[in-house]
Amino acid sequence: MLTEKRQEEIVRLVYERESITVAELKEILHSSESTIRRDIIALDQEGRLTKVFGGAIALRTAQIVNKELSMVQKKDLQIAEKQAIARYAASLIERDDCVYLDAGTSTGWMIEYIREAQATYVTNALSHAKRLADKGFHVILIGGEPKSSTDAIVGAEAVVNLQKYHFSKGFFGTNGVEQNGGFTTPDAREAMVKQTAVKNTQLANRYFLATSSKFGKVYAVTFAGFEGGVILTEALVQESLPKSVRVVNVNQPKQ
Repeated sequence: MLTEKRQEEIVRLVYERESITVAELKEILHSSESTIRRDIIALDQEGRLTKVFGGAIALRTAQIVNKELSMVQKKDLQIAEKQAIARYAASLIERDDCVYLDAGTSTGWMIEYIREAQATYVTNALSHAKRLADKGFHVILIGGEPKSSTDAIVGAEAVVNLQKYHFSKGFFGTNGVEQNGGFTTPDAREAMVKQTAVKNTQLANRYFLATSSKFGKVYAVTFAGFEGGVILTEALVQESLPKSVRVVNVNQPKQ
């Protein structure tokens, strides 16, 4: 079968089934595994499908989301997943780190697992600050306007307060993760705070905590691109993401 015809058939099968494995394509098209893999890579680069581990999936249209759940509504969602991500994230904190801990339920779970007492913790979350202080950690709560629905300190004053800090590690919540939108959130004021904290965090140590529900969604405001970012997730990510971002599945052994 000619390359062009074989690739057209791969695209047809992917969109007919939504996803397909290399093994299935090999059997259907009577081609070698290496040939199928080369075809998938070429079609992915052309933007006709999305290459994933072991096969391919149909391109997904980003889901545009306008509504944001409150902290109360979020707290009982994907608890086990958030705990796994938070446990891994907390293990990354080392002695003498200056850590930024973003507002959010996933970052909030980190406090259950943080053990490093010889670090400084800066946060824009009221409850995070109290819980860290109750555990005897050195914590700094930035000033600004409280936003009750997300328990976050936001606004221009919060941005000004953050600008003087430099973080060795930063842990960020995100509402959406999508290849074109980057990391997004619904509130422009909250996005400004996140953006400032990301910018002031060492490039290689910008950690974004994202459960499977966050992928493929775009909210109103992008607060960070993928440059140098590390996504911590429990998901088998099928979203096509730039090579500049590293995805760590927290359920896999540390490399």
